[in-house]
Amino acid sequence: MANHLINEYSPYLQQHANNPVAWYPWGEEAFKKAKAENKPIFLSIGYSACHWCHVMARESFENEATARILNEHFIAIKVDREERPDIDKHFQEIYQLMNGRPGGWPASIFMTEELKPIYAATYLPPEPKYGLTSCASLLEMIAEKFRTNTATFIEKADEILSFLNPVTTKLEATKLDESIISRS
Repeated sequence: MANHLINEYSPYLQQHANNPVAWYPWGEEAFKKAKAENKPIFLSIGYSACHWCHVMARESFENEATARILNEHFIAIKVDREERPDIDKHFQEIYQLMNGRPGGWPASIFMTEELKPIYAATYLPPEPKYGLTSCASLLEMIAEKFRTNTATFIEKADEILSFLNPVTTKLEATKLDESIISRS
């Protein structure tokens, strides 16, 4: 059965249209659903030529048990970084701020229903390996902690954004006053 990506133009999003995960494209429909159901958002950013994006899709997003966790506890959003480089850039900056190193793809971002970042990862394996926890375990842990301590998540997300905003705020050029030149 197709999910909400079935009518998207992006070939990458189309590749995920028949996953058992109830993917949504980035947009108001997904955001409103997250708010209405008081669920955190799981955002996956990738692109068609990304090897690890396809590995994670095969290992986790096509896995019925993992999909069940995502569908029950999260609103899952899929973004093609080639279609939305603005979204990718923003969440790569968040990943780097949270992890102290550059990110990559797939980007796996956990957010509040207000789009405030909770946790950022890249590839998540189906079983613990490479020093990483499994995708399903991380999903269950974040879902449980969000359900039992939402206020702390929101507080931490606000803290993360407060660190990000000075870094990403556009700087305005100083207006050159011609009188300064004439005085020199």
